[in-house]
Amino acid sequence: MDAAALETRLLDVLRTRLDGRPAYVCFSAGIDSTVVLAACLRLGAPTTALLAVGPALASDERAEAHALAGLLGADLRELEAGESDRPGYRANAGDRCYHCKSALYDTAEAFASAAADGLLLNGTQIEDLGDIRPGLKAAAEHGVFQPLVAAGFGKEAVRTLARHWGLPNADKAASPCLASRFPVGVEVTPERLAQVEQVEAFLRSRGLWPARARWHESIVRIELDPDLARLALAEPLRSDLERACWRAGFRFPALDLGGIQSGSLAKALEVAP
Repeated sequence: MDAAALETRLLDVLRTRLDGRPAYVCFSAGIDSTVVLAACLRLGAPTTALLAVGPALASDERAEAHALAGLLGADLRELEAGESDRPGYRANAGDRCYHCKSALYDTAEAFASAAADGLLLNGTQIEDLGDIRPGLKAAAEHGVFQPLVAAGFGKEAVRTLARHWGLPNADKAASPCLASRFPVGVEVTPERLAQVEQVEAFLRSRGLWPARARWHESIVRIELDPDLARLALAEPLRSDLERACWRAGFRFPALDLGGIQSGSLAKALEVAP
C-alpha cells in the first residue's frame, strides 16, 4: 500500500469538500481522528480539534489528546456534551453510542456554527461500517463528513499513512470510552464510570496495558493479553492489583481467560432477544 498515494487520495477528498471552509474535527486522540486532524492541518485549513469531555473519558486519554494536539500544532477545544444527562445514554439499552454521539454532535455543531460556517468531521473509516455502531446514525443525522470513508480507507491504510507522517500514535491500540465496559442493559452512571477508571488507571501505572476493566456489580472482570496476564498474576503485583480493585469498590477481581475482546457490544446485541 503506497503511502504517497494514500496521502494524495485523502488530501484531495478533503480539499474538495472543505473548499476553504474551517474544519472542526471530532478528536479522541485515536489514530483515525488523528489522521483526519493531521490531514486538515497539512492542507493549511483553519482547523480546530473538538474533544468531548465527561465521566466516560479517562483522564489519561484526555491528557494524551492535549499533548497530541499540541504536537501537531492544532487548536484544541474541550466540549462538555452532557451525555450523562440523557436517559437513553444512562439506560445503556444497546443504542448508548447513538445518544452519546448525538450529544457530542449537538454541542459540536453549535460550536462550529457560532464560530464560523465550518465543516464537522470525524474519524470513521470503512471497517467501522460493518460493525454495530449506533453512533453512525447520529453522525448521519448531523451531516458529519467522514473523509476516511470517502477516501476508502480501512484501518491498515490509516496506520500506513500515520507512519508515513510520523504520527506518534500510529500503532496505538483501540481505546473505546469507559462506558463500553458495561453490559448492555446496565445503567451507566458517573459513579460506576469512576470505579472502572480507577482500576484501569492502576493497570496503566503498572504497565498492564492495553486492558479493559469490565463492570459487573461487585465483580470487575479484567481483560489482558496472555503475556500481561502472566505478569498480573505474579506477586507482589497480583496482591497490589487485588487491593486496587477493592479500593475502587469491587469485592471480586477476576481475570478473563479470553483476553481483550473487542466488539463486545456487537456480540451482546447479536445474542440479545
